[in-house]
Amino acid sequence: MEIADLISPRSVIAQLRATNKRQALQELAKRAAAITGVAERTIFDILIERERLGSTGIGMGIGIPHGRVPGLDRFCGIFARLERPIAFEAIDEQPVDLIFLLLAPEHAGADHLKALARVSRLLRDRTVCEKLRGTDRPDALYALLTDMTESDAA
Repeated sequence: MEIADLISPRSVIAQLRATNKRQALQELAKRAAAITGVAERTIFDILIERERLGSTGIGMGIGIPHGRVPGLDRFCGIFARLERPIAFEAIDEQPVDLIFLLLAPEHAGADHLKALARVSRLLRDRTVCEKLRGTDRPDALYALLTDMTESDAA
């Protein structure tokens, strides 16, 4: 599964305004609801429940909130570059400024873990993150996210 299978140009947010983790998740749930047709509240509740198990802040300024959503028929990803870093209870206790939301169908099984691993591998690359932090244009962010994965496969 490639990043281009998870996101579209429409699901890239170049300057997300949020002052805290809850607000960021709320904004992402709103965008995901518009894309998937699943109720915003349902998505938000799933994300909050997952965060209660432990933060999805993986360190180096990156958050990968995720969850399995009843009624979802395909994977849905949303990438957001925050205007300002926010506290996210990340494992390295550093604020987060890059978020990749990943929603999976309820019965995705191992594909959910494969998609998470793919996103994590991409965003653990410091060069990729520097480039993502260096632009605030949605089209450029989308190109960086999808071009990097295609070049990995070559």
